[in-house]
Amino acid sequence: MVSDSDAAGRGPQQDGGLTTTVTGPKHWATGAPAIASSITRSVGAMGVRRAAMALTVINQPNGFDCPGCAWPEPPPGQRHRVEFCESGAKAVAEEGTERRVGTALFAEYSVESLRTKSDWWLGQQGRLTEPMIKGEGATHFEPVSWSDALREIARHLRSLNDPNEAVFYTSGRTGNEAAFAYQLLARCFGTNNLPDCSNMCHEPTSFALEESIGIGKGSVKLEDFERADLIVIAGQNPGSNHPRMLTTLEAAKRAGAKILVVNPLPEAGLLRFKNPQRLRGLVGRGTPLADLHLPIRLGGDHALFQLFARWLILRDSDVAGTIDRSFIASHTAGFAELETHLRSLDEIALIKETGLSRADLADAFDMIVAAKRMIICWAMGITQHIDAMSTIREIANVALLGGHIGRPGAGLSPIRGHSNVQGDRTMGIFERPKPEQIEALQRQFGLSLPVHHGLDTIDAVRAFADGRAKVLMSLGGNFVRATPDTEFTERAISNARLVVQISTKLNRSHLVASGTSIILPALGRTDRDVTPFGEQFVSVEDSMGLVHMSKGVLPPPKHARSEVSIVCDLATELFGSDHEVEWAIMRADNDVVRDHIAAVIPGFHAFNDRVRVPGGFSLPHPPRDSRVFPTPSGKAEFAVTTVRLGGRPPGTLLLQTIRSHDQYNTTIYGHDDRYRGISGDRHVVMVSDVDLAELGFVDGDVVDVVSEMAGVERRATGYRLIAYPTPVGCVAGYFPELNVLLPLDHHGHNAQTPAAKAIPIRLLRFTDDDCGNSRRLV
Repeated sequence: MVSDSDAAGRGPQQDGGLTTTVTGPKHWATGAPAIASSITRSVGAMGVRRAAMALTVINQPNGFDCPGCAWPEPPPGQRHRVEFCESGAKAVAEEGTERRVGTALFAEYSVESLRTKSDWWLGQQGRLTEPMIKGEGATHFEPVSWSDALREIARHLRSLNDPNEAVFYTSGRTGNEAAFAYQLLARCFGTNNLPDCSNMCHEPTSFALEESIGIGKGSVKLEDFERADLIVIAGQNPGSNHPRMLTTLEAAKRAGAKILVVNPLPEAGLLRFKNPQRLRGLVGRGTPLADLHLPIRLGGDHALFQLFARWLILRDSDVAGTIDRSFIASHTAGFAELETHLRSLDEIALIKETGLSRADLADAFDMIVAAKRMIICWAMGITQHIDAMSTIREIANVALLGGHIGRPGAGLSPIRGHSNVQGDRTMGIFERPKPEQIEALQRQFGLSLPVHHGLDTIDAVRAFADGRAKVLMSLGGNFVRATPDTEFTERAISNARLVVQISTKLNRSHLVASGTSIILPALGRTDRDVTPFGEQFVSVEDSMGLVHMSKGVLPPPKHARSEVSIVCDLATELFGSDHEVEWAIMRADNDVVRDHIAAVIPGFHAFNDRVRVPGGFSLPHPPRDSRVFPTPSGKAEFAVTTVRLGGRPPGTLLLQTIRSHDQYNTTIYGHDDRYRGISGDRHVVMVSDVDLAELGFVDGDVVDVVSEMAGVERRATGYRLIAYPTPVGCVAGYFPELNVLLPLDHHGHNAQTPAAKAIPIRLLRFTDDDCGNSRRLV
């Protein structure tokens, strides 16, 4: 295990003795430093032999899918031998580590003492190896057998007055087979309470695109990028979050594409890319990527894309052919209403809302007009806003006006974060099931299943807070750190009678239950899974709808079980061996699970045969494949939206929470945000020089960061200010630490995704020498 003294040398300290090094933002990404970091982290965590075993097969047809992002791989014959990035190497090192968490750690540390440790420290202890239980009122976790743990979970579930008192959460790391079995378990139990990490990130994308084009997924394939004239990247930082995308963007640039970046911060990965797989990337200057960067004001994206849509229509009045009227007439509905609305808008007000100059806007618009094949990409910089759905509808409007759907080299491309978050939703992990999904499950298994809507993540927290929910099951993930309003969420989950975490590593969510808490150690993406039916594999779906196999290669931790077997064993304990679903057979043979998926989920016919083809298969996408739009009208729908003007309350700044380069979601790999030039501490806030001067601060001052909404003050104490090139009025700090400032009710309309990119805050001078803040952890 990592000792307290080790943590003291490498992470933030409880006593406030923090060391922050600031060198300023970099202007290029990857290159030799990424190779050095990948090797150091991999060998340091796994050793030479395990590192070689893992890194030679990651993202290869005969290996495992990276447990990090969902960026697709090229076809098998076009892949590099090293088909992974620095972030992927860190993810594999975290999961493939040789460190183990055994009973000794839980005997040494009480739950309360573990709660004083940082997220980084908890993760560095290593892989979980055996089931653990903490009873109500107990101070420590103790070992428990698998059979006793499953029996205790089933007892709690059967004791509920209503199946809807249970919540079944999951994360995007889960493979398709486990996700399918998990949603089936929840629905057989009698509830659609199936919140997942999609609720926290791309929920607005799924809802908005379904309204616009009839399917809640992107409409491009990987090969489209090299055919595009223009690639628009909005609210996304691929250099840290999806680094393999940079290789695709470099190839697109070589093929003649231009790249327009819309993002508040100048991210190094989109300025210049030094490809570590090419000599020029190691010793040369690399490839400039962004032809134009628009430093958009937080929340200004809605106004920006509405301006672009307005200008396209106005320009077409003077220059026929600016918009694709043939496509509009044949394949869309609502154009007349959109045109009337856009012509009536106050253009000056929209420009002001973006925070950009008219000249920069005009340059960007010229790039859009010139593009015959345009791809628009976005991520959580777009989705985590109050008006995220309207913004995405406006993005779709711009694409539809140009006919950029169902055309090679063009389309809509939401960039999903976690490796199988899209696949989870495809498998039925959704609190709002469609009737046809439930009907297909009922036909396949001869069951009567619930059809009512369940709880999403935000509503689940509310349900635990007011006592309506009693049991939380988590298949992966770190629920209390991924969700907003940290203190409220922790209090809410502490009300639960039972919290079950099916996990690979220790995290904060294991430590909040005041009732019974059970930890079940699961196999990860890198682990071998051998059963009496042979060596098993799982499948995943990437951001572009390609489904392929993933087979682990590393010897797994002792006593850890596959997620499929854990779910099926619990179902057998809960429902009995004579249940309509053949849980006992499914638990050890993923082929049986896939046969059920093939019978239930559209697009998965002959699943077991097609997934074994190297590279997998592509799911059908009618708008992309044939310009068929499965909306109620049978056409793509333009949307009339209203931009919220003046979104920043007087006297406040707008905070966006972001990832560092040394983390993935809630997993903290280290304390070095290399591309932003910040290392040693995560308790920082990036502020423009103009705002520092106006507020009477200087670079290096220490402040309290305060949000106050609906009469409730939330405070993060002892944060260092860093002068940084961010738009005036906008500041940035790290997730999940600053989730303490994000109220549970500060979320998008229709889709309750937290508005983490637009939190009104104030900066107050910090005067207490002894921080004493529970958020500053060892």
